[in-house]
Amino acid sequence: MTQQALSSWGRVLTSEQSLISLTDRSNNLPNLPEMAENFLPYGNGRSYGDSCLNSGGAALLCRSLNRFINFDTVNGVLSCEAGVLLAEILTLVVPQGWFLPVTPGTRFVTVGGAIANDVHGKNHHRTGTFGRHILGLELLRSDGQRLFCAPDQNQAYFAATIGGLGLTGVISYAQLQLQRIRSPWVSTETIRYDNLDDFFELCDASDQDYEYTVSWVDCAGTGKRLGRGLFMRGNHAPAGELKNYQSKTRTFPLVPPISMINALTLKAFNTAYYYKQIPRQSRQIQHYEPFFYPLDGLLEWNRMYGPRGFYQYQCVIPTATGKAAITDLLTAIANSGMGSFLAVLKLCGDVKSPGMLSFPLPGVSLALDFPNRGAKLHQLFERLDTIVSQAGGRLYPAKDGRMPGSLFRSGYQNWQAFSTYIDPQFSSSFWRRVMEDK
Repeated sequence: MTQQALSSWGRVLTSEQSLISLTDRSNNLPNLPEMAENFLPYGNGRSYGDSCLNSGGAALLCRSLNRFINFDTVNGVLSCEAGVLLAEILTLVVPQGWFLPVTPGTRFVTVGGAIANDVHGKNHHRTGTFGRHILGLELLRSDGQRLFCAPDQNQAYFAATIGGLGLTGVISYAQLQLQRIRSPWVSTETIRYDNLDDFFELCDASDQDYEYTVSWVDCAGTGKRLGRGLFMRGNHAPAGELKNYQSKTRTFPLVPPISMINALTLKAFNTAYYYKQIPRQSRQIQHYEPFFYPLDGLLEWNRMYGPRGFYQYQCVIPTATGKAAITDLLTAIANSGMGSFLAVLKLCGDVKSPGMLSFPLPGVSLALDFPNRGAKLHQLFERLDTIVSQAGGRLYPAKDGRMPGSLFRSGYQNWQAFSTYIDPQFSSSFWRRVMEDK
């Protein structure tokens, strides 16, 4: 056991913690160290804020739980330990004609992290969240219990653990239902559109025919250009579309002294990106890596925001109030001169998650990265929080590092029922923060 500072992906928040590695899923949890008040599992550190941090506590490092247990290649059922990365699963299953049923925008998250945050992806309108495809999992509790949890077994603990932010115990292994594919390639279309009305029309037109939809939005656009962007949709390519593909990654080499994202670079980049393709609509066959994981091609890209790091702000607004609220959010962001080139707009479907605290709801989701500009940025966040709250929306805990507890509790009305399943020796910086101002 060592004492060390851990940082989350946004690089704004750091906490001093005791580090304890878990290497064998058959072992019980260790005793709580004297200097630590509680435990929290830690996967690959890809949560943006403090939901993966436990200041003053102990981090149970789960990345070493990285073994595959069984793969039923006929039915596509995979059993693996919770520290396995989604990237490692893809390397195993894609050549055998299977794919993840749901994937977030990075493949460098662990299975345990994907369950604990109930991640979603470009196919949420069709297949819901990651947790919907978990057939079962083993939960290790601090009292020595091993609970096998599934939709029909220890169902309450299953519901609390899906999207449960690692607070119900340690997931040792999970069983995952994969989806069949005929090719690792994806047939894609990119459509340049002019405003939010166009975005919603494209969503309606694409919902039935395209498994994957997502949009990049120009968060610096104003007036008639408010909400303009690039709409991307795609389906897995049929067999026969096979081509050679060489995975390419580079690494952002250093942390610059200041953020490379400012009002001038943001506007210039967004304008250039909006017009990156000459025709208004383009089609291509893409390998799954650049289609699903464009940012994974630049390792350590979070360094570009400089030593002060960045926040991500991701909200989801119910369908009835979604268009008006997104208009207000984009207007406030554009007027502030802040925001980033990473701005994602996505329509979420009505496929219900089994998780008590799952983030998506039927409506529209907006995600943006903001360089940490201190008080000025937090004033903007307060304005955005008000819009989200009045529209009946909520923020994504996996991306959050600062939302007030009142906004969390109004957005996640199951939080009290969920709290009864928290392991008594588990906690997190996030959970204490959103509970402290009750």
